[in-house]
Amino acid sequence: MPEPTGVNRRAFLVRMGVFGAATSAAGLLPRTAYASLVDTLNALRASLDSFTRDTLNGLSVFVVPGPDAYSQAQGTPRPEAGAMEMATTPFLIQALDRSLPFPALSQPAAAALAGGLAASPLPLPTAGLSVSQILALGSTTAVDQAVTHLLRNNQTIPLSQVVALLLDFVALQVNPASASGPFQSPFPRLTFAQKAHAMSLLEGGDSNLVALLDTQLPQPAQSSVSGFLKFIAGALLEFAAVGSYSEFSVFDPATRTLSGRPLGWQLTGYLPNGVVEGWDDFQGYFQNRMQVTS
Repeated sequence: MPEPTGVNRRAFLVRMGVFGAATSAAGLLPRTAYASLVDTLNALRASLDSFTRDTLNGLSVFVVPGPDAYSQAQGTPRPEAGAMEMATTPFLIQALDRSLPFPALSQPAAAALAGGLAASPLPLPTAGLSVSQILALGSTTAVDQAVTHLLRNNQTIPLSQVVALLLDFVALQVNPASASGPFQSPFPRLTFAQKAHAMSLLEGGDSNLVALLDTQLPQPAQSSVSGFLKFIAGALLEFAAVGSYSEFSVFDPATRTLSGRPLGWQLTGYLPNGVVEGWDDFQGYFQNRMQVTS
């Protein structure tokens, strides 16, 4: 679904958060201070977006490996196209941010996960940021610090970022050495078997993770944290599979048409001769019958 024109809901909430942070009992902050705050928050958001994409890349290739560096790192490279070529990560981000109705859980869950990651600080990605954005980050150099800073300023935390923090938290439990290495986040640094172990922790309601979230989530979520984790674990694998083998990567939402043949269709041999407008055997009534008699 394309973004609506003008100020969308997320942008509105972000700006309201910035406005609230820039307001004090004495009135508005000076223009220079306000501009500096906006620059910092924008830089933090951009950096966390990069961190989230990197983590979800690691999840996408866990479901559909390919010839990419992420698949090679987990030890399962394949010659045919995989999730990275199928735009699975953008699909996951859209599905999580727009489809799953858990906005009330995002901020407290992000706060809890940031606190949990503080024990093993993860460097904040700066690749792709401008010099001014990097300078705007100042002393905020770790992912947990960035999340805390955004929450302090009433910034919305998209569910995709919460999921990334969740995956990286369990990745560090499975392999503490994944705190550093190639890529921007821990989860993509795991082997295929280690990723499977991490997902099993989510599906099994890992006690450490449940205890961490239980102290932050509002009721009635506290009594169902295990169920929430099991749901997320299953949904992530399902969404990654659906996104990979769907027409998402070549679908133009403006014209509602396909710009090419989806890679998933090619790999599976789906509809080899083009789109089928129903099978002849199932069009109309059997043998042109108009009624059934006993």
